[in-house]
Amino acid sequence: MMRRALIAAVIVVTCGWSSARAADAAFTQFIASLWPEAQAEGVSRKTFDEQTRGLEPDYKLPDLILPGRPALGAPSQAEFVQVPADYVKEASIARLAGEGQRLLQKYRASLSEIEKKSGVPATVMLAIWGRETDYGRYTLPYDLVRVLATQAYVGRRKDQYRTEFILALKILGDGVVTRKDMRSSWAGATGLTQFLPSEYYKHGVDFDGDGRIDIWHSVPDALASAAQQLVNKGWQSGVRWAYEVQAPSKVDCTTGVPEVTKPISQWLREGFVPVRGQKLSATEQAQPASLLQPEGIYGPSFLTTKNYFVIKEYNFSDLYVLFVGHLGDRMTSPLPFATPWAASKQMRTKDVETMQRGLTRAGLYKDKIDGKAGMQTRAALGAYQKSASLKVDCWPSEEVLRSIQAAR
Repeated sequence: MMRRALIAAVIVVTCGWSSARAADAAFTQFIASLWPEAQAEGVSRKTFDEQTRGLEPDYKLPDLILPGRPALGAPSQAEFVQVPADYVKEASIARLAGEGQRLLQKYRASLSEIEKKSGVPATVMLAIWGRETDYGRYTLPYDLVRVLATQAYVGRRKDQYRTEFILALKILGDGVVTRKDMRSSWAGATGLTQFLPSEYYKHGVDFDGDGRIDIWHSVPDALASAAQQLVNKGWQSGVRWAYEVQAPSKVDCTTGVPEVTKPISQWLREGFVPVRGQKLSATEQAQPASLLQPEGIYGPSFLTTKNYFVIKEYNFSDLYVLFVGHLGDRMTSPLPFATPWAASKQMRTKDVETMQRGLTRAGLYKDKIDGKAGMQTRAALGAYQKSASLKVDCWPSEEVLRSIQAAR
């Protein structure tokens, strides 16, 4: 019996090794097949061979499609699974705002010049840096080349990462940064302000004039590049990111989508009131804005300008934009949001996915099934609540989930 068990174990281990060797061989072959594309992009043979020699996939990364394994999808990003009070945490905002004020003085000359050229406030640039890498104190955990190679091989967005992988090799070939310093997130963002390689080439700025765009070590380069990315995505100079307002008691939360845009003056006529008695100029009131209620009818409400959605293109999360916008504001004002957050818990991703499927079947939702209760999901929930004679609060709850499941 013992002998048979030992033989079986040896067979299993041997088969496992064979399978791993086969997988690694296929990966190596895949990487080798990318040489013509890399060459066309200007990567030298020397750089390609040096950076791919001994390269192995990292199958522990999230968002991969692996044969024989369940599709786990992307990890639960804090932006989408935490309630706002936990994500836009006052203690974190206060700490980062204090450090931001110090850095505002330290880099004042560079920041002033970047702001003058781009129209992006120094506080917004610093807030992005603070949110992305804690002003450079947070070391990104992954090897960028390995991440991009793995995602290009078995990721959900293979074509995108194939391009990013080749551009990462190009950056290394340009000699701007060493492989050791080219750390990244699991999704392949790198540098002080977290750029994908393609973003590096689209938006990178050599602000310090040393002949290199170094977003890993040069703070002026990283901040100027972040500002340039916002400019390239449509940043409007002199426009705030959002205005916190007190919503009227009978607000229709289903209008809280980017497609519903009105001049701020019209929102004010409909009963929305800027908090703390803030007076808006005629120019500000003429700006088009959308309603944002991150917790449905609960918690703070905002009138969001074009610049809100420009920041959102940096990271597609309402909470990310709220964090960055509010952190920037706090560098010049000590005031927190006037209305406190109200929600105590966020629904589980799989439950939000169930709701999204039900809302899709009902013809109320046409966006991705991703388990994230963003603007479109909240508005669709509100529309469903109206049709089901439930309280209309545009917030995912057990009551709405049960109702949607029962209506199937």
